Amino acid sequence: MIKIAICEDEETYAGEFTEYLNKYGRETGQEFKITRFTDGDEIVENYKPEYDIILLDIKMRFMDGMTAAENIRKVDPQVIIIFITNMIQYAIKGYAVSALDYIEKPVSYFDFSKSIERAIERLPKDDRHFIVVSNKEGTKKINVKSLKYVESQGHNLIFHTKNENISTTATIKGIEEELVNYHFIRCNKGYIVNLSFVDGVRDNCAVIENELLPISRARKNDFMKALAEYIGEET
Repeated sequence: MIKIAICEDEETYAGEFTEYLNKYGRETGQEFKITRFTDGDEIVENYKPEYDIILLDIKMRFMDGMTAAENIRKVDPQVIIIFITNMIQYAIKGYAVSALDYIEKPVSYFDFSKSIERAIERLPKDDRHFIVVSNKEGTKKINVKSLKYVESQGHNLIFHTKNENISTTATIKGIEEELVNYHFIRCNKGYIVNLSFVDGVRDNCAVIENELLPISRARKNDFMKALAEYIGEET
């Protein structure tokens, strides 16, 4: 599913863009999760890098789209930004925030669909699945393909990735529901493992890069079944 934010202060245009996205989805089979913001300050406040594409109006009441884009880029260098505006003279400024495209108002479905098509083509095909983790150091976007396992320690979770370990305050049940569709499975009450990193099973433990993560007796059958199915899919 592609996550799209629409930041547009005019209800007519916001409704039109939503209809266009729904139409494009029906025509192409793409699935969108659409979030609406009514002003630049609204999307910037408490912004988290969880969107794939942002449709951003330039002229808004409290914070213009260009300023909003500059703030977004400080924490999210990857999101694709498309400006929608009748102020095409700002196009050159868009290079400073790495905008992909401009669509001029009034917006035709043809122009809109071509721009969305270009944006989707730019999305990483195999690395599109992320989870967002927040802690006192800020907000990080973790690619699930780099996540080896999640460890629960009381009220804290530790995300063990290929490059670093990231701690946050959260419940293991909540993150388990978020990861269930990406070949992750609980091996005991304190660990969720990425089956793609499991090198084998030894002494009732999952082996992940020479680490041994215990498999509980209650979860062993489900774990071994999931591992066998994953290996079967990959061979």
